[in-house]
Amino acid sequence: MSRAGYYKWLKRLGTPNRHEQNRNDLIELINSIHSEHPSYGYRDLTAVILTKTGWKLSPLTVHKVCKGMGIKSQVNHYQWKKSGEEHLIYQNIVRNDWNAQKPLEIVATDMTTLRHRGKLYEWTYILDTYSNSIIASSISAQHGDARPYYNCLSQLLDLIKKEEYTDPIIFHSDQGSVYSSMGFKEAHKNYNIIRSMSRSATPTDNPVIESLNGWIKAEIACDYQLNDWETLEQFLDKYIPYFNTERPSYKHHYKTPAQFLIEQGFHVF
Repeated sequence: MSRAGYYKWLKRLGTPNRHEQNRNDLIELINSIHSEHPSYGYRDLTAVILTKTGWKLSPLTVHKVCKGMGIKSQVNHYQWKKSGEEHLIYQNIVRNDWNAQKPLEIVATDMTTLRHRGKLYEWTYILDTYSNSIIASSISAQHGDARPYYNCLSQLLDLIKKEEYTDPIIFHSDQGSVYSSMGFKEAHKNYNIIRSMSRSATPTDNPVIESLNGWIKAEIACDYQLNDWETLEQFLDKYIPYFNTERPSYKHHYKTPAQFLIEQGFHVF
C-alpha cells in the first residue's frame, strides 16, 4: 500500500462508506414507515419508499433489510373452506374472473365489522374491482341494519347517473338476506345492473373484497388509534380517500388506485 493510500484509509477509518451509509439510511427509513404502518410488508414498504423519496430499490433488498431487523407484516391469514351451493336466483357470474377492463364493469360488495370505543359497527362498502377503489360506504351501530346496504346502493346509482354510465355493471355479493331480498332488487331495477352471487359460505368466490376486509381491519388495528377519533364516521371519511389515493395496491404493482386510473386514461371518481 502506498503512503498516500494508507493515510487516506486511516482518515476514513470508522466512517461509513457510501454503501454502508445507504444501508443505514434505508434502515432508518424502513423503521419510520413500519412504525407508522406495521401492517405493511416489504413490497408495500418498497412502494412507499419509491413514492416518498424516488429511491428505486429492489423489493428483495428491502426484504433482506426487514429480515435482518426482524420486521414483518403484522396480519393474520385465512384457511381454505369447502365451497357451498349456488343461489337459486343469482348465479355466480364472475366465477373468479375479475379481469375488468374499465371502471364500474365489475363491482363487489360486502359487510364487515369494526369496533370503536367498545361498540361494534357494521361497515358496508362497494369496491370497483378495476381500480380497487372504494366507491360507496356506509356504517351502522345496529346489528342487522339493512340501511347501510341500501345507502351504498344509492351511492352507486348516484355515481352511475353522474358518470352517465349505461354499460352493464356486474354487482357481486354474498347471499346475505338483504342482497337476496326483492326490495334490494327493486331498488336497482331501472339500472343496467347484473347481479352475481358467491356460493353459500364460500368467501373464496369473492376473494377481492374478502381479502381486503382482512387487510383493512389489520391495517386499522396496526396503524391507527381508532379510539382517538370522536366517531367512526370521521375516521372513515379520512381513511377512504387515503385508501383510494395514497395506499399502495398490490394488484397495481404498488401504485395507488388513483395513480392506476390516471395512467389508464380514466379520471378519479
